[in-house]
Amino acid sequence: MVRIEQHIGQYIDEMITIRRQLHANPELSFKEKATSQLVASFLRRYGWEVTTGLAGTGVVGTLRNGEGRSIGIRADMDALPITEERDLPYKSKNEGVMHACGHDGHTTTLLTAARYLAETKNFSGTVHLIFQPAEENGGGANHMIQEGLFEKFPCDEIYGLHNWPGFAEGNVYYYAGAMMASCDNVAIKVKGVGGHGGWPHLAKDPVVAAAAMVTAFQSIVARNVSPLENAVITVGVLKAGTASNIIPETVEMQLSVRSMSAGVRTLLEKRITAVVKEQAAAFDVDYEIDYSKEYPVLINSEQETGFIRDIATAVLGAEQVHQGAQRMSSEDFACYLEHVPGCYIGLGNGDSAMLHNPKYDFNDNIILTGAILWGAVVEQRLAKKQAF
Repeated sequence: MVRIEQHIGQYIDEMITIRRQLHANPELSFKEKATSQLVASFLRRYGWEVTTGLAGTGVVGTLRNGEGRSIGIRADMDALPITEERDLPYKSKNEGVMHACGHDGHTTTLLTAARYLAETKNFSGTVHLIFQPAEENGGGANHMIQEGLFEKFPCDEIYGLHNWPGFAEGNVYYYAGAMMASCDNVAIKVKGVGGHGGWPHLAKDPVVAAAAMVTAFQSIVARNVSPLENAVITVGVLKAGTASNIIPETVEMQLSVRSMSAGVRTLLEKRITAVVKEQAAAFDVDYEIDYSKEYPVLINSEQETGFIRDIATAVLGAEQVHQGAQRMSSEDFACYLEHVPGCYIGLGNGDSAMLHNPKYDFNDNIILTGAILWGAVVEQRLAKKQAF
């Protein structure tokens, strides 16, 4: 760790400046044009082969040094439609857009590692750095895969990280197996016959039908899913009506559905669809349902998770490396893991506001930690003579 830390320490302040530049200029999913250009320019300056345009704004940097295996490391680049509420000197200049999830920090951490790896080349093999658009909205990982990511840039294994607010600064959290939930979005429209609130018998009230559906959804996890399994059904949107004395024509709902296994995921889809159909029939209303499969369960492979644990322990110390826990949030890094073995880890962001919060900010102190880890991962997995 000392060797890598000393090398990166020479320019870490420059990298923090880059992170703050990215923070001040956030861009939404698939609109990361300036971010993409900045990433590509720095990679070229550091000596990497650069490919742009994958999934629109995606960037892949490739560095070859001798014969050996190939490793992929991914960072996400997009921001969120949130108005920033902290008065920072590098506060977002784009009204209503904010790096509220730390992707500015993830990108900078990988750029920091890119500079180190290009300057030292203490490995034998090929490294692909994947700077991905649209993790927040749009499934950028799948778009990159569909456009031939792994055919053009073959990877024997792949790694990624996410900062975790509320966890000790710079500490690494790993978990082998199903670490993060699948995520599906369901849009439901319940269609009745509108009318006067005082004459409900002449209408077909979609509100009552929708309310019954919402209540019945809660019984699915409680009574259809094994208590030894994890699942969540959240009704995040429920919209109807314009006045208290008007029975509306329609009700719109949007659900977030999460699970930790493919079997439970299939069960939830079957039961939600059945509940909507049967409750609509019971209340004599019509319905439309759009069940959209989004991200699969994120499953870290045992071997690569063991490597990350051992490497992180060697470079950071056992006191900074911990077995984490399953999380019901989702990540499209899961899509990569369906094609290539690998591991996704958490990196403690310290005592900060939570992700997707208007007061959140990435902790600049962990850029160094993350870059040290990525440098060590490459050097160990593509070792010449020694890892550290």
